[in-house]
Amino acid sequence: MTTEQAQWVAVEHRFLGLDRRTFRPALIAFAIAVLLAYGLPALNAAIPWHNEIKAGDVLDLGDGATAVPPVGWQLENGTLTGASPTSLQIDLATGGATIALRGASFTSTADAFLDQVLRSQGSPGVNAARGTVTAAGGLVGVAQSSSAPGGDVLQVAFKMSDRVALLVRVRTAPGQFERYQDTVGALLRSITPGAGR
Repeated sequence: MTTEQAQWVAVEHRFLGLDRRTFRPALIAFAIAVLLAYGLPALNAAIPWHNEIKAGDVLDLGDGATAVPPVGWQLENGTLTGASPTSLQIDLATGGATIALRGASFTSTADAFLDQVLRSQGSPGVNAARGTVTAAGGLVGVAQSSSAPGGDVLQVAFKMSDRVALLVRVRTAPGQFERYQDTVGALLRSITPGAGR
């Protein structure tokens, strides 16, 4: 059988010049892409939560550092002030958006910490120019945003002390970041380092 014969599609398998046998896998792949892009955020919004952030709640970032979470969001993981945090892993969620705060031992700069994080993740989409965010008490973070078909991501690295860095990662559904921009900005500006900074 020649290469030309192997590529030829019999007339009973063609529709508008396309091979009908490829329609089913293509439709399944399309359905999965739609589910990931729109179905999961909608399902997340529909599921009731029981740990809603109330006005006055403050996140405990360890070593006296704090942040004010957005009211109405759900605290999926982490500790509010008044309890003893076991680790710096905080997850907040609302329909179509999540915020993850992660602490790590790191002795270099916030810029170097963000470089390390981005290297470990690879390049999932189109990156915007790097900028800065100024939080409470003059704490300056380094920010990098990116967009991909799966959604928008903002990552901000802060140097909390000589030995600790903090990464704030915000993920939203595609094209939804502007909707949460003010809320995210308020959270970032509220991050306060501990007294031993």
